[in-house]
Amino acid sequence: MNEKISLTGIKPSGTPHIGNYLGMIRPALALAKEYRAYYFIADYHALTTLKDGKELRRLSYDLTATFLALGMNPDDVVFFRQSDVPEIFELTWILSCFTPKGLLNRAHAYKAAVDANLAAGHDPDAGINAGLFNYPVLMAADILLYGSHVVPVGQDQKQHIEITRDIASAMNHTYGEEIFVLPEGLIQPEVAVIPGIDGRKMSKSYDNVIPIFAPPKQLRKRVMQIVTDSRPIEQPKNPDEDNVYNIYKYFATPEQDKAMREKYLRGGFGYGEVKQELFELLEAHFAGPREKYNAYMADTKKLEAILMEGAKKARYQGAKVMKRARRAVGVRYKDR
Repeated sequence: MNEKISLTGIKPSGTPHIGNYLGMIRPALALAKEYRAYYFIADYHALTTLKDGKELRRLSYDLTATFLALGMNPDDVVFFRQSDVPEIFELTWILSCFTPKGLLNRAHAYKAAVDANLAAGHDPDAGINAGLFNYPVLMAADILLYGSHVVPVGQDQKQHIEITRDIASAMNHTYGEEIFVLPEGLIQPEVAVIPGIDGRKMSKSYDNVIPIFAPPKQLRKRVMQIVTDSRPIEQPKNPDEDNVYNIYKYFATPEQDKAMREKYLRGGFGYGEVKQELFELLEAHFAGPREKYNAYMADTKKLEAILMEGAKKARYQGAKVMKRARRAVGVRYKDR
């Protein structure tokens, strides 16, 4: 196995849906084939917006059960919860002391929040907490603590890697040694926009999602609600412009996909027919994982044990970096 470490953080922000599965979960799980894969639940990142403690715990378990049900083996990877690694927060403070405020002023999330306030005629920092402002430093600590070599990001997230490299380089230069590995962004191909049931991008914000582990009756109901055009049955249809097909194609075999495209171009069918085929495809894909997911969610003690075992592995790796960082800055350090 490649000894390079890949690191993927997943924020618990809602019940996973098929847009999450196609755009984030499935590509993340594939990394374990090429790298020593680290995955963490970014629960403290979620705290910038989510203030309900019970809900944060539930969503963290939900995400853990989701990854396990979809095939992640915790014995083959390092899977843990961010808040179970206290070294992250110590390192965040150290890194903060080497981070120019101007760098954080230019961070995309903070700038977007300021711009939204100005557009609404509000004070530039109205409603913006220090956690949001310092978010990039916590993210840098997440990446640097484990000596991560690659971090999968979309094109719009390259700035996170650039900020992390800037901070790490500043510390390495100050102390004249390689305290931190400088990570590279593993730029993921642009993920196609997965349409929700209303045709807009599938998003919890729009309440237009198809949950991964919805029971069959609910799953079929959501699929049947997908918006389609009003073309008559006999008229040929363009599959690339249809919301049903643009979900179907990601789950179909090449043979199924070819047959479905031909059906659209030929015409002579109703959308209810292809919605039923999509439902059957999704049910076949997720029925087995759904059973595993429900079993995991019924046993949160087991989930907790898996997360704590993962935290031990993460802390063991992180201790090596923290020893270098503590020694460099001149504070007491101890071996673990």
